[in-house]
Amino acid sequence: MFQNEWPVILRALGMIFLAFAGSVLGQDDEPIKVDTELVTFEVTVTGKDGKPISGLKAEDFRIFDNGVERKVDFFQPITGDEQKRPLLVIFALDVSGSMTAAEMESLRNALKQSIKRLGSPNTYFAIMTFAMRVRTVAGFSNIPQRLDRSLEKLSRDTGGLSTHAYDAVDDAIRLIVRKSPKSIRGQAPKRSVVVITDGFPVGDVVAPETVIERANAAEVSVYSIIMPSYSRLQGTKRPLMTPFEASGLVDRTGGINLYAGDKSLENLFVELESQVTGSYAVAFYPEPARSADDYREVRIETQEGLKLRQNRPGYRPR
Repeated sequence: MFQNEWPVILRALGMIFLAFAGSVLGQDDEPIKVDTELVTFEVTVTGKDGKPISGLKAEDFRIFDNGVERKVDFFQPITGDEQKRPLLVIFALDVSGSMTAAEMESLRNALKQSIKRLGSPNTYFAIMTFAMRVRTVAGFSNIPQRLDRSLEKLSRDTGGLSTHAYDAVDDAIRLIVRKSPKSIRGQAPKRSVVVITDGFPVGDVVAPETVIERANAAEVSVYSIIMPSYSRLQGTKRPLMTPFEASGLVDRTGGINLYAGDKSLENLFVELESQVTGSYAVAFYPEPARSADDYREVRIETQEGLKLRQNRPGYRPR
């Protein structure tokens, strides 16, 4: 009789063990939850030539949280070609009538080459277009061939009278928040939106200041390539500052504006790639929030003589 009860006893012991193991695993998971409370900043350090500087270490950075210096609790350096840091890149392309057919063809070819150079199993791209409407023409993928097919279908929207550049960036940020992986192979990816436009948004629903706030909250850096826009009244080829640049959207998210003047698009994209991949992740554990409106400004410093850009000016502790 007792021997017949062994299977029942063993099953009961097994259930007790699984319950205990689940409890232990839950305890082991707690540090991972704590890790999500890290406040992370993307930091780009450049020299006098404007090119990102690699080789810096955690001790080369100082973090001031509302004026109080904090310890660098997490640091992810710039990695080389053999070990690329995970990236999320959304290309938002202006296809309004102001973009010429020749510009569109050059842009298509330059984008294909850029995706090929940046491509890796840890890099996910998406492609959006904007004119009167914002469209997602390719969702996140790390397969360059699939993206190439989407680029082949690009066409100009010659019938529209508006260029919704800010709405496009806002939609790109939402796509990153909703659809992108939170981590890739155990690492937090850098989140970037690259806007290619003539720099003259018209008809947007979302205001630039709102887009900046959402980009900062989602830890997204915005970069831009401004297609040629010169004043015919000037006798020089110096580019005019466009409304898109003047909005501060790029500067206040840690990105950079590049100009498609005398440089080829190919060279511009190579420069852009060095900026997108040339940032450090610097993070710290914050003090608990004191109220629902608690907002803290963060200043990050590095070696004297170097220029530093951070992707957001502060954060709201959870």
